[in-house]
Amino acid sequence: MNIHEYQAKDILRKHGVAVQRGIVADTPDKAVAAARDLQNETGTKWFVVKSQIHAGGRGKGTVKETGSRGVVLAKSFDEVNEKSKAILGGTLVTHQTGAAGKKVNKVLIAEDVYYPGESQPKELYMSILLDRSKGKPVIMASTEGGMNIEEVAAATPEKIVKEWVEPSIGLQPFQARKVAFALGLEGNAFKEMVKFIHALYNAYMAIDASMFEINPVLKTSDNKILAVDGKVNLDDNALFRHKDLEELRDITEEDPLEVEAGKSGLNYVKLDGNVGCMVNGAGLAMATMDIIKLSGGEPANFLDVGGGANAETVEAGFRIILKDPNVKAILINIFGGIVRCDRVASGVVEAYKKVGNIPVPIIVRLQGTNAEEGARIIRESGLKVFSAILLKDAAAKISEVLA
Repeated sequence: MNIHEYQAKDILRKHGVAVQRGIVADTPDKAVAAARDLQNETGTKWFVVKSQIHAGGRGKGTVKETGSRGVVLAKSFDEVNEKSKAILGGTLVTHQTGAAGKKVNKVLIAEDVYYPGESQPKELYMSILLDRSKGKPVIMASTEGGMNIEEVAAATPEKIVKEWVEPSIGLQPFQARKVAFALGLEGNAFKEMVKFIHALYNAYMAIDASMFEINPVLKTSDNKILAVDGKVNLDDNALFRHKDLEELRDITEEDPLEVEAGKSGLNYVKLDGNVGCMVNGAGLAMATMDIIKLSGGEPANFLDVGGGANAETVEAGFRIILKDPNVKAILINIFGGIVRCDRVASGVVEAYKKVGNIPVPIIVRLQGTNAEEGARIIRESGLKVFSAILLKDAAAKISEVLA
């Protein structure tokens, strides 16, 4: 589950991570009030107006309607008002949102931390995520903060430092020092970075995060270490242990069909193709999408109804898939192990009748327990549903209906 920057920073702050202070607002007037409160609290004279969407690259992104950047500097309260108006309610397009962009409903008014001092501020990069190949969390850091880390990895991979943490013993002091040394820090900045790394790792473990990314981590001109940005992804499978974090979900940032599918207990991911697919099992779903492509089509979605496919789940799946106007056919691919194929076939027929007029052909491939009985039920239903037992038969039928 993704959360907004302001929510991520609240979590980090609660776990002792030093962050750039800010106040969230959803109207220009509230943005100005936030700036006044922030000035009283921190003494800052300038402010950063930061759009809050679930996407990176906001600073280089553009608001379609006004041409404003997604992250801008305001040097007065009047500018906070003006620049908030140019962002709020607009559609921000970044390299991660695609051309459609995302609507900005909130802005974060943050303190200016790039103030002058004895030394120049320095932008660094840091993330923590699970390295599945090693089964361990890995801390990744770089001196090239504020940039697209994928570009750094491709052009200068030697500038990315990696430190793996043994989960059974946790982050050791020498490891935090090793990362701080690799970032070229010394003196008070070095000590602050060591504390920052420990607090960040503890927060990562405490909330069952799947990823932390801080880009940039700022070394200020007076050698403080601050998280200026914050991207936190939470592990959906662990949210039952964190009901308070589950409440941070912003469904306006998610695909409406994926939200609807979740309410029906379905695992759904929208894709850009023309053949909808409904399966029971993630592995079978991947194979089904391959079959669709080999047949000349493109998968329109990933939809796993789980082990208990019945009339209710099939009906919900139909309704969700048919809301995609690009769908020209639907392939239902069920392996009858936990559930019998004849029960699935009956469920398909019942669901078809409940949904009503389905304007696209449906191919049902059943294999496993009572597969032949299931095929017979499909054939005798009198509906626009085609039965297949072998994958090659299903593939041939897809090619036929798309021709």
